[in-house]
Amino acid sequence: MPEEILSQHEIDALLSALTSGEMDAEELKKEEEEKKVRVYDFKRALRFSKDQIRSIYRIHENYARLLTTFFSAQLRTYVNISVASVDQLPYEEFIRSIPNMTILNVYSLSPLEGRIILEVNPNIAYAMMDRQLGGQGSGDYSVDNLTEIETLLISQLFEKSSPNLKEAWSSIVDIDPVLEEFEINPQFLQLVSPNETVVVVSLNTKIGEVSGMMNICIPHIVLEPIIPKLTAHYWMQTGAKERDPETYAKLTTLVQDVNVSATVILGRTVITLQQLLNLKLGDVITLDQSINEPLTLEVNNEPKMYVQVGRRNKKLAVQVLEAIERRK
Repeated sequence: MPEEILSQHEIDALLSALTSGEMDAEELKKEEEEKKVRVYDFKRALRFSKDQIRSIYRIHENYARLLTTFFSAQLRTYVNISVASVDQLPYEEFIRSIPNMTILNVYSLSPLEGRIILEVNPNIAYAMMDRQLGGQGSGDYSVDNLTEIETLLISQLFEKSSPNLKEAWSSIVDIDPVLEEFEINPQFLQLVSPNETVVVVSLNTKIGEVSGMMNICIPHIVLEPIIPKLTAHYWMQTGAKERDPETYAKLTTLVQDVNVSATVILGRTVITLQQLLNLKLGDVITLDQSINEPLTLEVNNEPKMYVQVGRRNKKLAVQVLEAIERRK
């Protein structure tokens, strides 16, 4: 049970009451010795630890960044999406907390069982649709009478955003998100039983001048197979994996076969365009390179080595003198 922290004013008031006799110190001790009872609501069972909730928060922080980039490109306007909170509550409570008429995108996450809901505030959804149709991004519409064209535009936009969900979850599990349903009335969408625990990730969303919320509802049945991975220990293990020698050897071989461009610079000079046009056979161009100084070997336009020119097997060649240290 979390400890209650008193403010300085409350501490002063408590000391004053003890000094004046309004409160009895012995009674306070008896109260502390008595068994503390905490009310537990079995209808609202907490099935995820704080550590697991933090892992879900981290996953969807990445998801929010990916969505920000995706919607910014699609809508060509200012978009900002960030995680506001991650809570666990009964499914029935989630349904009661969202508007009676809203945008509900239902995704399956194969191979995981169950489905999740991405609920989008109507103002946000209409701002997105308005931008798609060339408007300024106004969200002043009613969701009660969505036309078939409006439904298609909004659902296609969120269907295209599915790869972002796949990428955000890839650190935990490889999923294949598919938009299966599009609904506007939460009462017609019975995803799980009313008392089933769900995790609700709330995203603060701003599209241009319009602000609102997007909520991701993830039932316990979806997360159950990957619960062991939603721990700090798993994240630390994943980040500290040792390098696989076989994979490293294959990668090294592949890298060694990559073609690169190597060029020896004989010298450089600057001439005018008029001088270039007047060049003819037999003309001499003076370079800035002395014959007593080594030449520079560039690899992909980056200076790498000092070399000298020679011949090898009747072909022009260069001999490496020393490497060029990269300036920090």
